Amino acid sequence: MIWILYNLLFVLVFPLLLPHYLLRMRKRGGYARDFGQRLGRYSDDTLLQLGGERRIWIHAVSVGELYVALRLMQEWREREPGVLFALTTTTSTAYGIAQRELSAPDVVLYFPVDFPPVMKRAFDVINPRAVVLVEVELWPNLIRMARARGVPMLLVNGRISDRSFKGYQRLRMLTTRLLPEFELIGAQSEEDRRRFVLLGADPRLTFNFGSAKYDVALATPVGEGERTLDLMRYSGITPDQLVLLGGSTWEGEEDAMVDLYRGLKTRYRNLVLLLAPRHVERVPAIIEQLKPRVGKIVRRSTIKERPAILPASPPDVFLIDTTGELKHFYAHADIIFIGKSLTQHGGQNIIEPALYGKPVVVGPNMENFPAIMEDFLREGAVVQVKDLQGLRRAVDDLLCAPAKREEIGVAARGVVEKNAGSLGVYLDRVLESGVIGR
Repeated sequence: MIWILYNLLFVLVFPLLLPHYLLRMRKRGGYARDFGQRLGRYSDDTLLQLGGERRIWIHAVSVGELYVALRLMQEWREREPGVLFALTTTTSTAYGIAQRELSAPDVVLYFPVDFPPVMKRAFDVINPRAVVLVEVELWPNLIRMARARGVPMLLVNGRISDRSFKGYQRLRMLTTRLLPEFELIGAQSEEDRRRFVLLGADPRLTFNFGSAKYDVALATPVGEGERTLDLMRYSGITPDQLVLLGGSTWEGEEDAMVDLYRGLKTRYRNLVLLLAPRHVERVPAIIEQLKPRVGKIVRRSTIKERPAILPASPPDVFLIDTTGELKHFYAHADIIFIGKSLTQHGGQNIIEPALYGKPVVVGPNMENFPAIMEDFLREGAVVQVKDLQGLRRAVDDLLCAPAKREEIGVAARGVVEKNAGSLGVYLDRVLESGVIGR
């Protein structure tokens, strides 16, 4: 009866969500492409790519989860060279990145809506040997259909935030039926493991392996660093300038960073601000907001390779309006602020900038990364502030103290190296258990 009610509710709610999807399709150029895959409709080319072969189905909701999935696939293939993957994702940004990163024989698809006829079509087409969820998304029809077909369910890098835990507690009638279907749950922290067990997971199959994001960071290629340094030079930014970088900023944080920059510029004449909005489609609106308040703004997408004449002066603001390049700019920053932590809630991943040995500053709202923040705070490897005034003081202190910047950066890199390796341990456990057949 629970599943009947769930599917009836889905039929009633999904049409109400369609206008939201249509609006996103209009705003985001790539959102409409292959939209039919969400409804279980696959082109002949896609079917040909899949070829009827049995695959490991890995689902990664968005960009953060996607990089964990890609790293897991790489390690898995090192242990099982002939393994095939079907990678699904929900967001168009993650879908685009996956298309660039994957090569045959692996296939990227949009995740199908969790409705029985659609999910059945997806299972028929993908023909999975196993289904692996990254972090957590408990879709009832996905999990029940996997059980009915004898397909093992696995969860890697599992995380349950405070907010999600409260929501799942209200749905224990579902979680206590769904979580026992997993053959192995790998949690990011001991608290995450405890929460999975409280929601119904088998404690004998639920383990704290640590965060896989450390593995992802260490696997990040650094070969593009020289190229991004050239791009900065082509815009007029020279090595003798101090670079303050706002990474993965959300609405309100660009304004905050510009206020900070303008206040500090009077003391640090060689200061330059790099901004990388989390959502690139916001860039035109951000430029309109910033124009009255700063002088020269340069967009990364407009920089030509090897211009005949270099600019005589640097920009006030360098906007990183491309996807997938931010990590390479981290290498050339003196101080990094990570967004969605000051004017928004949840936070963004701080591990990637820490990999480059840079001092990272965050706001008070890092709710989505409690275990990682605990690792960094314990080692003095991150600076956390309460508000914009605290951010201004922290950045000012770091700008005038190169030795302190170096000390925090070295500690940050050390945290990453110390905590890497969870994916390998998880994968060893999966393959040794024998739960996945050929």
